[in-house]
Amino acid sequence: MIVDFKDKTAVLTGAGSGFGLECARIGARLGMKLVLVDVQVDALEAAANEMRGLGAEVLARRVDVSDGAQMQALADAVRERFGAPHFVFNNAGVGAGGLVWENTVADWNWVLGVNLWGVIHGVRLFTPMMLEAAAADPEWRGHIVNTASMAGLLTAPNMGIYNVSKHAVVALTETLYQDLRLITEQVSASVLCPYFVPTGISQSHRNRPSELPAQAPTRSQLIGQAMSDKAVNSGKVTAAEVAQKVFDAVAADQFYIYSHPQALGNVRERMEAIVEARNPPDPFATRPDIGERLRTALRGG
Repeated sequence: MIVDFKDKTAVLTGAGSGFGLECARIGARLGMKLVLVDVQVDALEAAANEMRGLGAEVLARRVDVSDGAQMQALADAVRERFGAPHFVFNNAGVGAGGLVWENTVADWNWVLGVNLWGVIHGVRLFTPMMLEAAAADPEWRGHIVNTASMAGLLTAPNMGIYNVSKHAVVALTETLYQDLRLITEQVSASVLCPYFVPTGISQSHRNRPSELPAQAPTRSQLIGQAMSDKAVNSGKVTAAEVAQKVFDAVAADQFYIYSHPQALGNVRERMEAIVEARNPPDPFATRPDIGERLRTALRGG
């Protein structure tokens, strides 16, 4: 159990906005050393200036988390500046939707590159550093937090590419937790599964790389974007509140972190259907009006 964050080092990807930025703010207030990582330079610089203004020692790096070489260079820089990080928040993520067969190879490469490979790189590069530090000092403690989503526990329609990436993050993090338990009690892991929280993820296409261009959006993708914008922007739980839940969970060595526990009823229904070998339940059972509007829109009505 870790309760003292002061002077500890944290690596945060996606630190320029949303959960990453709010976690950085908490870390700065707690006296942590911060490694801020983002692909959007202006947002990264603003975050770095803000954290320095709060008194934090900051290393800011513009990194595409999907790129293994860039992530290796980041890990090397962190080791040189601070040694092994005590905390790693693999938080960077992008959103995309539409009917699953309409996503292009470029779509899959972009979403899986950031949402899944970004986490993979963070785990494969920083975990060995943390284990090495733990082996050298029995008092050393570390924790990895991977940001998934409630979409990693559910299978809502018209957002399959995002669901796939986040289900993979949940499976990766659960396995990481179990693997760590085989090796040490000094390093642990958690998975963050937020629901609809006002962040910049619904506009993540702003940072889509030019080498993975988007095609003209299909009807389903336009509908998915509009629904995502409305749901995310109408969220009542703030990113700051979720960030505090993350720090509380790390201190308590709590694995699953939820922004909206009330949504777990849908997860329970899905899991019961799996155990009982029933067909997947209707995701719109409690809001049939939404399901009917989506079907009508997709069928051109």
